[in-house]
Amino acid sequence: MNKLVEKEAPQSFQNVALVIGITGIVGNSLAEILTLRNTPGGPWKVYGVARRPRPSWNDNHPVHYIQCNISDEHDTQAKLSVLTDVTHIFYVSWSSRPTEAQNCEVNGAMFRNVLRALIPNAPNLRHVSLQTGAKHYVGPFELFGKIKPHEPPFTEDLPRLNAPNFYYTQEDILMEEVQKKEGLTWFVNRPQVIFGFSPYSLMNLIGTLCVYAAICKHESVPLMFPGTKAAWECYSIASDADLIAEQHVWGAVNAHARNEAFNISNGDVFKWKHLWKVLADKFGIEDYGFEEGSSCLRLSELMKDKGHVWEEIVKENQLQQTKLDEVGDWWFADVILGGEAFLYTMNKAKEHGFFGFRNSTKSFINWIDRTKAYKIVP
Repeated sequence: MNKLVEKEAPQSFQNVALVIGITGIVGNSLAEILTLRNTPGGPWKVYGVARRPRPSWNDNHPVHYIQCNISDEHDTQAKLSVLTDVTHIFYVSWSSRPTEAQNCEVNGAMFRNVLRALIPNAPNLRHVSLQTGAKHYVGPFELFGKIKPHEPPFTEDLPRLNAPNFYYTQEDILMEEVQKKEGLTWFVNRPQVIFGFSPYSLMNLIGTLCVYAAICKHESVPLMFPGTKAAWECYSIASDADLIAEQHVWGAVNAHARNEAFNISNGDVFKWKHLWKVLADKFGIEDYGFEEGSSCLRLSELMKDKGHVWEEIVKENQLQQTKLDEVGDWWFADVILGGEAFLYTMNKAKEHGFFGFRNSTKSFINWIDRTKAYKIVP
């Protein structure tokens, strides 16, 4: 048991959160924000669920950590049905499979397992918060460029695309399961590319770019932009992980937000050509940029044989022991930097009373600093 939990003084909690995916990029932020004294709806007691043992970079939050494989119905029932004091579920987890049909099956089952363990057994359960994402509007990764997405900027009321999408599967399960308990409310948010921290995340863009920059620095080569000119030049948007967590909490405690879906982004725009200088400066690299006329660099190709280089960097800088394929989500960076970004609007959230925002450049710097502070990169 976490040493912080052992020392926890007896106190009365106003609400009890169950965070599914506590070591993920938003779960990590929820672990921090929900346990602050001034968080709306608090003081919160927090249970955190993840598949793996608790990592050192997540153990400084006063969270009751539960190792559980939610894709296993029996494990989920055994470990979560006993949490009878839970009032709010924050579901910020997903599992990647080779096809979207498999994503629908596996991620649908995981979400259903959690809801069926809690809804009949937690008498005070009042709210379920589900995080999906902007693929709601453009379709799954496997169909990028093959189906016509909606015309941006995206608004929450756009109809579903005629394509498989595990976000749709999860929303359908959510609507089906909440009807089984009177008064149970729901909330969905749809982040864009997330700026945050988690070495366990499948889509940690900042961590991935930090690892790429560290390797370029180590090998004394230029930090070239691994993407297209369209991605380099266009306006992009991002969602800060702490801001997403704040919106989850807002959705849980604000009556105007209940039973609604919301976009969540920082509220500004940026260009990768500007953030690239920030990344280079943070790693002390003077030669960087976009190479005109060259074929698009892809990190999945560039980093294919760099495992031994990463081992050297970890050893020389006394970093946390990680393997390159754990900290580098190359495929995801290739997708995000491979074409023009899609924009969407935050109008609905503001109209309902959520005014949170982040400066994307400052957010980028903050999460690079956090990745360095946790000794994931030098």
